Amino acid sequence: MLHEGVIYRHIVLTMPAMLRQTFYQQSKDVLSPFMRCGVRCLDDFFSRVCGKPLTGGYIVVIQTHGRNGQYNPHLHCIATSGGWDQEAKQWVHLDYLPYPMLRKKWQWHLLTMLRQTVKSKEIHRLVDTCYTRYRNGFVTNVQKGDVPSRYQSLATYLAKYVVSPPISLRRIDRYDGQRVTYHYRSHTSERVERETVDVYTFIGRMIQHVFPKGFQRVRYYGVQATKTFAKLRGLIQEALAKVQGLVKGAIKIIAPLTYRQRYQQSSGRDPLRCPHCHSAMEVWRIWHPTYGVIHDELEAMRKGKYASQAPRADPAGRLGRPLWATS
Repeated sequence: MLHEGVIYRHIVLTMPAMLRQTFYQQSKDVLSPFMRCGVRCLDDFFSRVCGKPLTGGYIVVIQTHGRNGQYNPHLHCIATSGGWDQEAKQWVHLDYLPYPMLRKKWQWHLLTMLRQTVKSKEIHRLVDTCYTRYRNGFVTNVQKGDVPSRYQSLATYLAKYVVSPPISLRRIDRYDGQRVTYHYRSHTSERVERETVDVYTFIGRMIQHVFPKGFQRVRYYGVQATKTFAKLRGLIQEALAKVQGLVKGAIKIIAPLTYRQRYQQSSGRDPLRCPHCHSAMEVWRIWHPTYGVIHDELEAMRKGKYASQAPRADPAGRLGRPLWATS
């Protein structure tokens, strides 16, 4: 669910390798604050660029694995390029985003969250080391240009991490009972590389990405929050209507397709058209191989489903047509 007329960007917030072991050991305590911390960082960043408090909209997906299956937690965010100015009741679009500032902001917010969540001397030393070693901040990747033209493929790209394993079966090249060989495309060399590990090491790399029971991998914040989305949508549309036209490349909401339309697009056949007489079909009976008949229109008629549609008499005493009659 996206706001029409609003620019969205794909932002990836990462962390250095020296923090990954801490995140794995403290995963129950830090993963949720990790997601909230990314949202606070982006709100702070947008507000600093604009010069006044803004509330952006964020769909955040957490991913804990890299391409080679190693533990590498990072955040994928579908973020509005700007935010809602509550005081002025207007939507503020940001064309220019200074990426060096975002790197420094993300470093400060992430390390502050770690210091406050995991209170130990070791964490304090680790945080100080990060500030010393990464003077330009942590790596953040922001998709540049007119991002909305690809927002549908972006949503599909992020959604696959919710249901897919860290390594798909097609990437496993060989298994001899003791060792597993698999391939991946390296971020460093941008080439396909292969790795062979002991079977128990491979299993360990897979199960380390299992989240705690009930953990929500996809979360919505700001103007994308599910509880306030409908209310804010009206306010944002009113604010955008005062601007001359929509921003170039902004989201244009398309009415969702029905099951019948989706089936026609994928198969080229109308599922509600009789293959024999070519007339439109209606649901009459639904049969399930385990539960038997779960819907019978004739039985519904016997129980009086259409009783309210019986012929009615008008005030003059003439018998009217049934409500279900057709010309």
